[in-house]
Amino acid sequence: MAGAHGGGEVYTPPYFSERLYNSDLAPLKNRFWTWYQVFCMWMSDVHSVGGYLFAASLFALGLQGWQVLVCLIVGIVLVMYLTNWVAKPGVDLGVPYPVVCRLSFGVYGANIAAIIRGLIALAWYGIQTFVASKALIVVTLKFFPQYAPYEHVFFLGLSYLGWFAFLTMWIFQFLVFYRGMGAITVFIDWAGPGVYAVMFLLMFWMIYKAGWSHISFTLAEVKYSGWQAFWQMIVAVSLVVSYFSGPMVNFSDFARFATDMPSVKKGNFWGLPVNFVAFSVVAVITTSATLPVFGEYLHDPVEIVARVDSTVAVVLGAATFIVATIGINIVANFVSPAFDFANVSPKHITFVRGGMIAAVGSVVVMPWHLFNAPEVIHYTLDTLGAAIGPLYGILVADYFIVKHERLFIDDLYSDKPDGHYWYRNGFNPAAVQALIAGFLVALLFVFVPQLFFLASFTWGIGAAIGCGTYVWLMGRSGIAEARTERCRLRPAV
Repeated sequence: MAGAHGGGEVYTPPYFSERLYNSDLAPLKNRFWTWYQVFCMWMSDVHSVGGYLFAASLFALGLQGWQVLVCLIVGIVLVMYLTNWVAKPGVDLGVPYPVVCRLSFGVYGANIAAIIRGLIALAWYGIQTFVASKALIVVTLKFFPQYAPYEHVFFLGLSYLGWFAFLTMWIFQFLVFYRGMGAITVFIDWAGPGVYAVMFLLMFWMIYKAGWSHISFTLAEVKYSGWQAFWQMIVAVSLVVSYFSGPMVNFSDFARFATDMPSVKKGNFWGLPVNFVAFSVVAVITTSATLPVFGEYLHDPVEIVARVDSTVAVVLGAATFIVATIGINIVANFVSPAFDFANVSPKHITFVRGGMIAAVGSVVVMPWHLFNAPEVIHYTLDTLGAAIGPLYGILVADYFIVKHERLFIDDLYSDKPDGHYWYRNGFNPAAVQALIAGFLVALLFVFVPQLFFLASFTWGIGAAIGCGTYVWLMGRSGIAEARTERCRLRPAV
């Protein structure tokens, strides 16, 4: 069974604490990801039922089609640059996100940031698995219609057929993950392009059935003009950034495998602006064609495939969405908590065991209850943005503004009081306080009615408050000035 490092060689510090080190969290000596693997990672993240629904929803905001395209491009270019910044420590150090967090939060304080990210990923892992299980139900009923009554018999809020589909998806995903990072790399190398091929086939078939003249880049009546339209465009840009905020903050989990930063930047360019805009165009053309073909707008691709009068098409389409969801779950919601939970107790929790905790937890949270309550999902998304934003702001501020990219890699695994990342008993009070400040301020915009019009900006608000507060507290404490010795970015391995 391959570890998180895919069987590659790792660096072992001359001294390390068992509470801080195992081979999955260690710096990588051999990197094997080129720009293409980074590109495929983003394809796996974008090409999902959730990604399709998100792209189509932007075109239904009440803006003109060209305005939405501008928002998509501006938003995803911002995501690209934000991701490049957060990738740098992962590439320089060859370590995953929770270890990078030790730079700012302290060797033990990093568990605060890791657990927050891990729990968020755990919840979304369950939600994405539930979404994909609906495609499996479509296929099951296509071949075995006699099982339809089991859709109406429920246990813990989910139908018997729903439990079958959910647990089947759950097992498929875990089998891929259990093989380690090497198997995950192989999976995302072909899953993203494969999904693209089927999505293009579906789009061309829908164009053929509807006629090109019936295709529109606006999926709803245009409701906004002038300054109102401009404000909605800003909101749309913010939504794009927020949508990618999860995999963006822990991008070090993947950047650590890249050979160098130019490879990461090239992969991010093709995987984000180029890929996301192209996928969004495919999504809106396909959705637009549902009106003349089926007599109504269908925004859910699973429902579109279910309406197609062809068993082969239904099976192929459903299989595609299942593979796509496995891809996004592995990238965005499985790898992250695996590292995050392993960081809590490296001696006892490996990468695979951390993933098992996430997988079991994704069932315990019963995500179908979250998914079936749109108002809960809305508040949840904004709250998650408020939590993730400060984590990103603190990480980037610490690496570039406070530490100036000067690192002591061995101290990341040391529990000695003279270590650079020991701070106060292994915790950096400045980072913890900045996290709390950023989260609470951003949360005001979610739950205070007078401020709710800015709820879509909780990620940016949290990131800005977290970043500014952290820099101010670190400067006031004098820690930044005390850590200015020159050191090597990487160990001599």
